[in-house]
Amino acid sequence: MNDDYLWDKTGEPDPQIQQLEEILGTLRYQPRPLPLPVTRRRSYFPVLAIAATVLIALLGTGLWLRVHTNNQPAQKQQAHVPAPSPTIVEKDSTTIANTPEKVDPPRKQRRNRSNQSALSAAKRREREEAIAVKQQLMLALRLASEKLNLAHKKARIG
Repeated sequence: MNDDYLWDKTGEPDPQIQQLEEILGTLRYQPRPLPLPVTRRRSYFPVLAIAATVLIALLGTGLWLRVHTNNQPAQKQQAHVPAPSPTIVEKDSTTIANTPEKVDPPRKQRRNRSNQSALSAAKRREREEAIAVKQQLMLALRLASEKLNLAHKKARIG
């Protein structure tokens, strides 16, 4: 028996070894790709995170619009108060013109100042509410963004 043939296939082959090689040749290693079962687990987390972000943005916008539009009609009603029209009332065969009383200028100026201060207070209140709503919306957007980033990280890992 020649040992060189067993190790590096050089030299004279032994007939028994050739016979063994032919018998065991069907069991020889044949490289092929490993078939892995493809089971893809569907993750709804990223979709839900995006939907939650959109929902929070819509709710914040709706709240802001509601607060913003509710204050405007009140301001318009205050600004547009029609002056009372003169009416004529008959009493015992004498005609009396019922006209609005004349207001002296200082009193009228005081009314305008009070109306202006009420309007400026309303504007101040509206601005404060708008700032509060903006802060809430920014917080909601930050929270949604963090959740979305977490979903992306989990999607990459999983």
